[in-house]
Amino acid sequence: MGPHPAVAAIRLAVRRVLHDILVAHSASPPAATSSPASAPTSPPASSPASAPAPARPAAALRGSAPRPDAPLVLAACSGGADSMALASALAFEAPRAGLRAGGVTVDHGLQQGSDARAAEVADRMRALGLAPVEAIAVAVGRGGGPEATARDARYTALDAAAERHGATAVLLGHTRDDQAETVLLGLARGSGIRSLSGMAWVSGTGGRYRRPFLQLDRHTVREACLAQSLPVWDDPHNVDPSYTRSRVRHEALPILEKALGKGVVEALARTAQLSRDDADALDAWAARAEADVMTTAPAAAGGAQAVHLDTVGLRGLPTAVRRRVLRRAAIAAGAPAGSLFARHIEEVDRLITGWRGQRAINLPGRVEVRREGGRLVIRQG
Repeated sequence: MGPHPAVAAIRLAVRRVLHDILVAHSASPPAATSSPASAPTSPPASSPASAPAPARPAAALRGSAPRPDAPLVLAACSGGADSMALASALAFEAPRAGLRAGGVTVDHGLQQGSDARAAEVADRMRALGLAPVEAIAVAVGRGGGPEATARDARYTALDAAAERHGATAVLLGHTRDDQAETVLLGLARGSGIRSLSGMAWVSGTGGRYRRPFLQLDRHTVREACLAQSLPVWDDPHNVDPSYTRSRVRHEALPILEKALGKGVVEALARTAQLSRDDADALDAWAARAEADVMTTAPAAAGGAQAVHLDTVGLRGLPTAVRRRVLRRAAIAAGAPAGSLFARHIEEVDRLITGWRGQRAINLPGRVEVRREGGRLVIRQG
């Protein structure tokens, strides 16, 4: 008799990701075996068993104990159902693929007793057979929103842990429900198609972060924990209405499902993948167009770098592509990407599509954009 269906589902999802990691690792040059050179951002199309023969290193290693020099994969685990299910699946699948498996838990210090809880989560991961396991305490800054600052601190800690242990990849337990919430938050911000694309299957430097559960719902991973008698911790912040994501999870999505019927979560997650495919294609188009319309001028007095754009060439581009080129040029001139919003790019775009002799536009990072004849000049300082 096989495992519980929910347990089988989480193990299969992790198995597929481990297969991709092994393929990328075997294709990397010897000096760069600690991380994949590149990785797809779309979901895996097939299971390891259906992959072509040259891309099946897992099959050769399955059933043997991992060597001390085998690639290391870490599970990021908060102790919640999603990440505990992930840790258990990794502990089961990694040795069968010839990989080493470890775990990291991050203590944000935002709740009383969080240090003891982090130590308990680390002990649970060790009990699953993960090694190395590390609990990391971080200081969450006060700049920006609490969710964003905690996320930044968490990823900084995970990056440092991956570097310290020489990990090839870090697995994250985000589910399809998390993806739907991310899309809805992006929609509310009105920040464009890239925001609607949600979380990528593969992200981070060298494809470090992998999200095996983006096609699984939250109920499935929780059921897998119950089936394995895995203790889980339910973070009270997840039901605290002072957090935006909590309100989306417990108020907005239930209202949408009541009004529109079941299937809203699946539809939003599907929208994320379609949006990501479109955004990737438009970004690639913009990168090619950029080479045709942009020239970087010599540094002006004071050392300011100037970017010159051909307005005729820009005007002939579709709006979505042209504005991507403008954003890339502004960032190249020194505008910080995190402070550059759609309204800024729209104003710059009017220097091309609605030119009436208007004055220069000031962007974040002391970047100035002005039109000079048939050129758009973007300069910092």
